Amino acid sequence: MARPFEGIRILDATHVLAGPFAAYQLALLGADVIKVEHPEEPDQSRDSGPDLALNRAGMGTYYLAQGANKRSITLDLKQEAGRAVMRRLLANADVLVENYRPGAFDALGLGYDAVSAINSKLIYCSISAFGHGGPRGGQTAYDHVIQAASGIMAATGTPEVNPIKFGAPAIDYATGTMAAFALASALFQRERTGRGQRIDLSMLDVALMLQASHIAAYLRTGKEAKPSGNDHAYATSSAYPTKDGMVMLGASNLRQQRRLWAALGRPEMAKTDNEARLAARAEEAAVLREIMLTRTAQEWEEFLQSHHVPAARVRGMAEALADPQVEGRHLVHRFPEGAPGVEGSFGVPLPGFKFAHGGPQVDSPPPPLGADTDAVLAEVGYTPAEIAALRAQRAI
Repeated sequence: MARPFEGIRILDATHVLAGPFAAYQLALLGADVIKVEHPEEPDQSRDSGPDLALNRAGMGTYYLAQGANKRSITLDLKQEAGRAVMRRLLANADVLVENYRPGAFDALGLGYDAVSAINSKLIYCSISAFGHGGPRGGQTAYDHVIQAASGIMAATGTPEVNPIKFGAPAIDYATGTMAAFALASALFQRERTGRGQRIDLSMLDVALMLQASHIAAYLRTGKEAKPSGNDHAYATSSAYPTKDGMVMLGASNLRQQRRLWAALGRPEMAKTDNEARLAARAEEAAVLREIMLTRTAQEWEEFLQSHHVPAARVRGMAEALADPQVEGRHLVHRFPEGAPGVEGSFGVPLPGFKFAHGGPQVDSPPPPLGADTDAVLAEVGYTPAEIAALRAQRAI
């Protein structure tokens, strides 16, 4: 069964996490993604991650996480010869994704206006820290810098210890996911209009979107979200120590909190409205702290889930991935024998959704730098002699 983006060619001129992650999503769904990197200054994700040997080989785990199903070519876009190759590739592409500083591609003669003159049907997606235009448009940032700028850090942590950044680069991955959604939407729109599209996507905008409920609350009340650690507004939807670890309760709505208190043998603690729950939060939390210490976290998880009360013990990464539920969902594609440039087994994540047919899948491992340069250039008409000349002048 054909996947959604088979036959779509994407030039992935991105680096680090957000941009490559966006192109990776479409690659898993069948797109022909060609990763474009400088021959001497490749994507910094290639030497990022805890496995130093892989970093030295240019196959760091940050790169592996979003490099599968892509082809890799090298181009020096600072040379006219390299830009000429890029223009020829763009003439036959459906999508360009780039995440350089705003204005950088324009300075190279590869901005939207110039490229759309070559290929009017091209979807041109620019991902940047603050978006194109505005007083901060020319500034650059990474995930953790955007966390600081967006208000997320200020609302994360405990009342005593804050601000705190997320433990994972969630802004990068949210931006990549949003970009994949924007690209899919633009491609669908092109099917109706026949026209290309310019996508201007800002990491700051995405970070603010992730706080939609906080923003709506602030705009209504003027009150900013404050760091509350593991405590939510309702005591029955917060984390508590147990005999051997932490358990997160998720009895959020009125129905669930009634079930929780009934299961705990304290039905009189149940409230009939949410304002009463807010007023009694301290009292409820004190009762729950005492009760939760009577069992282990695993015992509480099993007991409460059996009573249809959302609850989970706090797990580390190793435990989370070993969970039979995660294993059964096949979220990770494994390369048990390794791959070119990678000795030994490794795994890469798949999207968090399934299709009944024609869904996302890994077809090929992340490629070493420039592994497909000759093949891709040959596809757009370069002869072996021309490719050799480009290599001699270090344009590829």
